Amino acid sequence: MKVSGATFCRNIIELDYPIVEAITSILPIVDEFVVNVGDSRDGTLELIKSINSPKIVIIKSKWDDSLRKDGLIFSQQAQIAINHCTGDWVFYLNADEVVHENDLPKIYEYMERYLKNEEVLGVMFRYLHFDGDYWSVNPWRYRKEIRIIRNNGKVRAYGDMIGLCVLIVV
Repeated sequence: MKVSGATFCRNIIELDYPIVEAITSILPIVDEFVVNVGDSRDGTLELIKSINSPKIVIIKSKWDDSLRKDGLIFSQQAQIAINHCTGDWVFYLNADEVVHENDLPKIYEYMERYLKNEEVLGVMFRYLHFDGDYWSVNPWRYRKEIRIIRNNGKVRAYGDMIGLCVLIVV
């Protein structure tokens, strides 16, 4: 089984997103981690390079700011990263999401268990959404999202990248 990680980022230092923590939180269970780095003005590319892991695969993209309506630019950039993944599974993380280290063995076990079951297209996670600080938790906002997808083209990024969707292939 091969597992890819994927994310996208742009001006991540300026926006103060914990991208290094996001990537390194799942690096132990992935074989590669594809980072789509958009045209940034703040050293984002250098920050990603500073992670200094042989698992990191950096691709560069140009953002079309005319696609900002309804967050379409986010799903487009996420899909670019996903399209470069070579694993059986893709573990997608937004730049402000982290996975607790204690959960990694169980997550890996699920991917192994369902690898041969082609009916399983993804894994949905429950998670905590902090609002503004690490003490304020919003229990209703983004309670569950698909973050692991089978890398077979049937699952695509959509909207503002809160989640992923399953395509019905006829």
